[in-house]
Amino acid sequence: MSKVKPAALPPDTVIGGYRIIRKLAAGGFGVVYLALDSEGQQVAVKEYLPASLASRAPGELAPEVPPEKLSLYRLGLKSFFEEGRALAQISHPSVVSVMNFFRENETVYMVMNYLEGAALQDFIITARDQKQQKVFRESTIRSLFDEILRGLRIVHQHKMLHLDIKPANIFITDDNKSVLIDFGAAREVLSKEGNFIRPMYTPGFAAPEMYRRDSSMGPWTDIYAIGACMYACMQGYPPNEAPQRLEKDRIATALTRLRGIYSDNLIEVVEWCMALDPLSRPQSVFALQKELSREGERRYTKLSVAEKVRLQFDTMVTDTKKNSKAMASSVVKPK
Repeated sequence: MSKVKPAALPPDTVIGGYRIIRKLAAGGFGVVYLALDSEGQQVAVKEYLPASLASRAPGELAPEVPPEKLSLYRLGLKSFFEEGRALAQISHPSVVSVMNFFRENETVYMVMNYLEGAALQDFIITARDQKQQKVFRESTIRSLFDEILRGLRIVHQHKMLHLDIKPANIFITDDNKSVLIDFGAAREVLSKEGNFIRPMYTPGFAAPEMYRRDSSMGPWTDIYAIGACMYACMQGYPPNEAPQRLEKDRIATALTRLRGIYSDNLIEVVEWCMALDPLSRPQSVFALQKELSREGERRYTKLSVAEKVRLQFDTMVTDTKKNSKAMASSVVKPK
């Protein structure tokens, strides 16, 4: 019999001066609410409430934590609070904005700007269901992840890791901005201390080192997840999870089928990001950005012979026009 999930706070509950309107989402580590601040502005409030450690009856405010789980609950609580403190120092359009964080009802709340739009995961499912050759155009993939990497680079400069990058945690706003949401610091801390590593991470997007207690994590861990997200944008489905890949790796075979649909460069970038050995991946976001934005790959797909001929002809015509203008400007001098 599955454990009953902790009850969400009821509408009109006031916490820290914010009035709860309704529950937006709930996961294994907390609940996100739509709320109004003192000026009537909409905000998103995330409550630390790990379902594996705490329960809460309907109508109650404070979680109930069994004595044997209290130390682990407090460890995650501290990590969640520190995450809020660190995120509040980051100001970047591609990173969720934390405006406030506070302790109340024996837990912690994080107040963020309320975003309207949909998760990248929703776009992938919609595009996949259209059953076209390409799930996303390569230009879309490159521009989307260029934006996300700009934000992730700032996060890493603040000595933070996201640790739960996946299409469900990349939010596309109604005005076409890409934003990283739902950082996983508390999740990572609890996974190292508790007895439940595997359920902590989303299969396919977690790097191999996240499944081992004794391994060190760094920017390369988030970069693996970025590669997995790009893979999902190309294939329409997540890659095999890391433990399966360690037994038999089918990523290269799956990506080979996409040659001619996507550029060799993009395919190589995804393979590079998703290397099973952390040292074989890009060691920094900057290194990945540099490769992803290569000017020579702007065509994004392999060209057929006919396309190459046409492109060469167009280039010749353009060069001819430029030369004509240059000659004219050298002959006709301004008065």
